[in-house]
Amino acid sequence: MQNIITRLGQKSLNFFIYIGGVFNLLVGTFFQVFIPPFRRKELFVQMYRVGVLSLPIVFLVSLFTGMVLALQSAYQLTKMNAQIYISSLVALSMVRELGPVLTALVVAGRVGASITAELGTMKVTEQIDALGTLAVNPVKYLVVPRFLALCIMLPLLTVYADFIGIVGGYLIGVYKLLIGSTIYVKMTFDPLEFKDVFTGLFKSFVFAAIICIVSCYEGFRTEGGAEGVGKATTFSVVTSFILIIAADCLFTALFYFVFP
Repeated sequence: MQNIITRLGQKSLNFFIYIGGVFNLLVGTFFQVFIPPFRRKELFVQMYRVGVLSLPIVFLVSLFTGMVLALQSAYQLTKMNAQIYISSLVALSMVRELGPVLTALVVAGRVGASITAELGTMKVTEQIDALGTLAVNPVKYLVVPRFLALCIMLPLLTVYADFIGIVGGYLIGVYKLLIGSTIYVKMTFDPLEFKDVFTGLFKSFVFAAIICIVSCYEGFRTEGGAEGVGKATTFSVVTSFILIIAADCLFTALFYFVFP
């Protein structure tokens, strides 16, 4: 019994230490954003890695998501002779939830893992410690460009994913279900409000911060050589996934139920 309580206490302590470390890195990164020098060249490099290289996979995921969503909703709505609402369902689902969440999960798996592996390798080879000896702030040098790149590119990728998902639904609705093109487009954009677009973009900004801070924090605390890098990469991706879903649940409840 004593061993169980001891292990439980240790895990609880480790949890709060982890939360404190992540929050400390977030605050430090936020303040370093406004302190010169500003590494514009590195920022553009990271934006290319985060945004441009993610376009193909985001395209495929969003396109097939929109198509599957249209097919699944058609299966039920056809029974009620309400096929006309398929376009509205696809548009609202993509803009409010599926676009931001799926894009964030794709970026977390592709970019977040890369960030953790890169920084983790630098950590175990003592390159990050070498930056300190050269009076270079590791957060300013390594985290800030990645943070800004994710915060800029993830909302743009979300808009791109929303559009592609709606196009996927359009292809199914018009060419498979034989809904008129004009009425499909009208029923796609009529239900959309500014609040729907804003909440999706706001959540994508929060998801970007989660991906960057968790990935960088895991990279900074990596130890144990190549095996440690692998464990840190896996843990950062899993943690990012969980936090993204939890944050999505929280903000959906806030935007549509607490402050409707």
